[in-house]
Amino acid sequence: SSPLTSGIYKGATMTSIAVSSRNIPMTMKLICIMMMTCQIAYITPPFGYNLFLMRALAPKEIGLLDIYRSIWPFVLMMAATIALVMMFPQIALWLPQFATGR
Repeated sequence: SSPLTSGIYKGATMTSIAVSSRNIPMTMKLICIMMMTCQIAYITPPFGYNLFLMRALAPKEIGLLDIYRSIWPFVLMMAATIALVMMFPQIALWLPQFATGR
């Protein structure tokens, strides 16, 4: 098997072990952190796919540098949120606990 498929298999196995071992709070925390880091990756250079989408939808007088400058408050808020979730995991865990009645 290729390194890519073995990495995917190992990741899927580790996820199933984490969920099956009743370690759902830690899994939810990691999923929340991973989703927030992916959001940051989509709006920051060099791979900011959403930046290019915003540029395509923006009026002609708004340049790509204007869009780059406008994203930093959002990046800082998301980074602060990641730090808060890492320091206080209950922020990410209250909804699953509320939904499951634990």
